[in-house]
Formats: sequence, C-alpha cells, structure tokens
Amino acid sequence: MEPGSKVTLHFSLSLSNGELIDSNFDKEPASFRMGDGSMLPGFEEELLNLSDGDEIETTIPSLHAFGEVNPKNLQRFPIEKFKHLLEDDLIPTEVGSVVSFKDPAGFDLPGIVKQLTAQEIIVDFNHPLAGKDIMFKAKIISVLASDAETIAIKV
Repeated sequence: MEPGSKVTLHFSLSLSNGELIDSNFDKEPASFRMGDGSMLPGFEEELLNLSDGDEIETTIPSLHAFGEVNPKNLQRFPIEKFKHLLEDDLIPTEVGSVVSFKDPAGFDLPGIVKQLTAQEIIVDFNHPLAGKDIMFKAKIISVLASDAETIAIKV
C-alpha cells in the first residue's frame, strides 16, 4: 500500500474501555485513497504495510488519533451573549449541549457546553475524542495501486 492506493476495508473504532465509536463490519466496506484526507494520518500510518486480506488490531495513542485536549480550546463567553439560547424552551442549552459558531471563514464550528454560571458559559471546542486512545481494527478487502485502472462492469 502506498500514497494514492485505493483501499477498501472494514474497520471499527473503540475507546480503550471497549465502547464502540464507529464500525462498518456489519455494513458495506468503505473505500478511500491513501493520502486523500478522508482518514486521519495516524490511522493511515497503521495501514501502510498491509495488503489484501490482512487484518490489524492496534491502539492508536490520542496524539496520533484525534489529538490531545488543548486547554486553549476551552472558551469563556459572557452569559449575556447566550440569553436567546438559554431562554429557548424548545431546545434548551445546558451542560452537554452542542452549540455552533461561525469561524472567520464562515464555516460551522461546533462546541460542547461544559459549564454554565450566572456570569459566563464555557464552551469546549476540542474534538469529542481528543485525549482518548483509540482501538483501531481493520480488515483489508482490497488494495489497488495508485496507477491501476478500474473498469466498472454493469450486468
């Protein structure tokens, strides 16, 4: 397997306590190109020397999975800026709620409410899996070289 290879695989991601995060072992396999950005580099690195039929089960440290928790990603805001959200009876904003902000480029930036006080709201913009080691399991179905041509045959 090399950068640009088309990989088709079954995979699962779990926390170190066994809690399943995601899996496609009971579904259709996923396909992607190595290096296209659809899989985090720490996961791709584990696949590099594998080929058709190979299986892997490994722990990816948080640093190489979804990153470490960055204290700078905990942001404090004056509670007055959230009065409209806090007064919404249909969708209450409380600890654990996901709130969305716009970044300077206009993209949504979700954060999780960590604390509410009378004066401020603390929002965590870290990835929910940051700081967690991930159990990565994969079964390679096929690997096609980056220069291989594929032809779809419809029956």
